[in-house]
Amino acid sequence: MLALLAVAPVIAASYVGSSVTTPNLAPWYAALTKPWFTPANSVFAPVWAALYALMAYAAWRILHQRPQAAWRSEALVLFYGQLAVNCTWSIAFFGMRSPGLGVAVIVLLFALIAITMTIFAQVDKIACWLLAPYLLWVGFAMLLNVEIWRLN
Repeated sequence: MLALLAVAPVIAASYVGSSVTTPNLAPWYAALTKPWFTPANSVFAPVWAALYALMAYAAWRILHQRPQAAWRSEALVLFYGQLAVNCTWSIAFFGMRSPGLGVAVIVLLFALIAITMTIFAQVDKIACWLLAPYLLWVGFAMLLNVEIWRLN
């Protein structure tokens, strides 16, 4: 049951992101002016698959802590909250075709991931560090999003 609580929301977020992103790659995203450091489209899916796997494992580790453990409930609320914001970014940037709105959402997402990591560290340090690649990737994506907004 705990595995389902860790994996199902992450799979749902992945599905929402993909279902909103894929139909907008061509012609909309392809037509945007992008900075020189934009990865090839083929890079995004495997990176996100790895990040979602790490997120699910981190959530599983938190869920396996005693329910009365300090900060466990707060950690889970933050985790699921940032996951919802993750989906919101795909909807804002790709679904609404709004790089500007995407910037606003991704700044919030970056902050929520950092806060989630801070609270995860109070519960399980390994779970905290499992989110580090996610924070780094979203930081990179934030820079990319800002540049796309600026260039277009």
